[in-house]
Order: sequence, then C-alpha cells, then structure tokens
Amino acid sequence: MEYYIMREQFLWVEKYRPKTISDTILPDDLKQTFQTFVSDGTVPNLLLTGGAGVGKTTVAKAMLDEIGADYIIINGSDEGRYIDTLHGKIKNFASSVSLAGGRKYIILDEADYMNAQSIQPALRNFMETYSANCGFILTCNFVNKIIAPLHSRCSVIEFRIPAAQKPKLAGQFFKRVSKILQTEGIEFDQKVVAEMITKHFPDNRRILNELQRYSVSGKIDAGVLANQVDSDMKTLINGMKNKEFSVVRKWVAQNVDGDMTPFFRRFYESIHEHVAPSSIPQIVVTLAEYQYKSAFVADQEINTTAMLTEIMVDAEFQ
Repeated sequence: MEYYIMREQFLWVEKYRPKTISDTILPDDLKQTFQTFVSDGTVPNLLLTGGAGVGKTTVAKAMLDEIGADYIIINGSDEGRYIDTLHGKIKNFASSVSLAGGRKYIILDEADYMNAQSIQPALRNFMETYSANCGFILTCNFVNKIIAPLHSRCSVIEFRIPAAQKPKLAGQFFKRVSKILQTEGIEFDQKVVAEMITKHFPDNRRILNELQRYSVSGKIDAGVLANQVDSDMKTLINGMKNKEFSVVRKWVAQNVDGDMTPFFRRFYESIHEHVAPSSIPQIVVTLAEYQYKSAFVADQEINTTAMLTEIMVDAEFQ
C-alpha cells in the first residue's frame, strides 16, 4: 500500500491522472461511449486496445471510480504471467463481499503479455467462473495477441486518434502539461514542450515521464531534446544487446513514425560504440537494405522491427 501511495505522490503520471471520463483527452465519440457506461452505472466486459500511454488504464479506473465500484488491477506482464498467482488473486477478490455493495471488477493491464497458449485460456475460464459478481476489463497494445475466446467475451474498443483530430487533442494535452509544469514550479520553453508532445502524442504517459525526468534541474529547455535522443537510443541498443525482443518491439512501437530517415541516421551513428568492429560492415549493409525498403513498405513498424531483430541476432555486442 505504501508503494502505491508513494507512486501517486511522486510520479506525475499518477499524481495528475484524470479522475473522471470528462477529464480525459480523447476523441468525443470515445468519451461518449465511456460516459454512457458511467451514466448506466455498470460497465460490461471490455477489451481496450491501442498504443502505449494513450489512456486505456486511466479510462478503466475513471469509469469504475465514477460508478463507485470495487476493483483490483493485475498486470499481465508481471503477476498475470503465472496461472496460480492469477487464479489466486481473482478468486480471493471475486469471493469477497463488495464494500460498495455492487458488481466488482478486475482490470487486467497489458493482457497481451499473457501467454496465449496457457494463461489466456485459463483467464477465459476464470471469467466464466466468476461472471456472476465480477466484470473484467482487459487492456492491450496489440489486439492480435489476444485469443478469440477472450474477444468474444468482451466488447472491443479501439483507442484510435484520427489524424484530423490529433492537432486539437495534442493542443489540449499541451495546455494540461503546461499547467502541471507551472504547478510543479518548473521553468519551461514552450517550443521544447510542444516538440516533445508533437513527437510522442498520444503516448501521454511517456511525455509526462520524460518531462518529469528532465525537470530535476528545475528547467525544461532545448538541451532536453538532445538528451532525450541519446537516452532513447541507449534503451533500444541495450535491449538488443540483451536479446530482449519485447523491449525492442515496444521501443519500435513507441518511436516509429512516418519519416524513418532520422532514425536510420541516429542508429548508424550510435551502434558502432556497442558492437565488435567485425560486426560493423554487415550492420551497415543491413541498415542500407532496410532503409531502401522503408520507402516502399506498407508497415514501417514491421520493417524496422525486422531490421533490428536481424542485427540483434547476428551482431556481436560488447
């Protein structure tokens, strides 16, 4: 309990997490869908899917807080990886009496990290066993990683930000971030903050985490952008060095956008410091091949992940 209190006190993403659906920054049609659940006083089984940091967990918590429901959160990439732990937490919670007197809920965060051959089928059984008094809300970044039987037991809602609405919503988030920085007593360059939001929105969690990390000096200025690039690349290369495909895949999902030219240049300039000299020629050839392909492929994320995986497997890191 003390850990979560500390998180809410010190982490901006928790301290300034929206408490109601009306406070979230989402397209109006999405907000209306969730507001309808709140007005009805009950939430169906949901599968919330969308990119990292877009607000899936925030919406789940806000809805349940607004209707006054009891709920717990289980992280699919942590406790949710073990059947006994998962069953134990669900059984203990579902079997107890609700303090609020109504239906209880279990939020399964990052459900796409749960094993599709063992854990997810078990979850399907748990959902059926405890359906009388427990609702389930699953969140995921990659909906194709969720098995069909779970799809069929949930209403699937995609957190998609239409391109036409992105500038308006990013502007709303800029105003919120500016207020947070002012509240925290941080001097900031509006252009720098705007550039960070432009680069990472709608990953609101990442933007807030980055701003908090760079605010320790009491100022957010142009130097932050250079430091951010170095830090991002270090995270990627460390993931490759440790053969952590999930880290690499997550990094690509959060950082790949339309124009890949800056990424290829940054990677080219950074990788040589982390691999054996004998690996560099082949890495350069691989980079050139995939940079050429990037001009034609339909999915930049898959293309970039394939390139990084090939280098991760073949290169000798040091």
